[in-house]
Amino acid sequence: MSEDIITPKALARLEQPSAVRFIRLGEGGGWAREAFEAGTIPFKYRNVSHDPCMAGDWDAVRGEIVASGRKAGAVGGDIRELQDFYASDDQCLWVTFAEGHLWWAFGEGPVVPVDDRGDDRPARMRRTLDGWHCHDVKGAPLRLQSLSSALTKVGAYRRTTCAVEQQEYLLRKVRGEEEPLVIEARELGTRLDDLTARMIAQLDWRDFEIMVDLIFARGGWQRQSAVGDGEVDHDLYLVSPTTSETAFVQIKSSATQRVLDDYCRRFTRS
Repeated sequence: MSEDIITPKALARLEQPSAVRFIRLGEGGGWAREAFEAGTIPFKYRNVSHDPCMAGDWDAVRGEIVASGRKAGAVGGDIRELQDFYASDDQCLWVTFAEGHLWWAFGEGPVVPVDDRGDDRPARMRRTLDGWHCHDVKGAPLRLQSLSSALTKVGAYRRTTCAVEQQEYLLRKVRGEEEPLVIEARELGTRLDDLTARMIAQLDWRDFEIMVDLIFARGGWQRQSAVGDGEVDHDLYLVSPTTSETAFVQIKSSATQRVLDDYCRRFTRS
């Protein structure tokens, strides 16, 4: 199923998922492309059979893991990951990182065993609701370079699956919602623009000339004349040392449209 088609059912689940979990699709993400194309969530642990996991018989699962020769320190983590994979409901949002994007999907139905016998193949999998998606609900790509490292650092997790700490941030990205801090910053920027305009409007014409001179100076332009040096058509003669461009600047703290048009004609002729 195409990752671009998000069903109404998936949109409804995005409103309040039961959990958000990162999953690595094979060692080094080696199963990712196959999983995207097949619309599945693959899982390995070939040393554990499907039936005791499905039945929730975790003592039996522990016995199989220990019998396979796993180190004692790894057994608890193995059981925890198997429990997470089998016990997660269809409202759980699964995410992974591959091909330069964040991908997300919802499972649909129970875990089923996989018949592949290769040691590097998954032993079980969940089917997805409507495939894996690498876009938000509005169609914008979820590129890794546009995501906070506070989220993407989960991709460095050494095991297979874990909870996502930045859950609310991730959900906002998938839902195509703007970050609250970005909204706040834009509102503050608008207020600052308004305040700046009102402050400039109160400047005396002499202060206004100084402000314009400073703006050009901060931009790298070098003044070759005194401010208001008596020239009829301009108050400043400037040179850009990086481009060798010259500029003639006429400063007016106020002007009518007629005055503006007049100076436009003068500069066009010069």
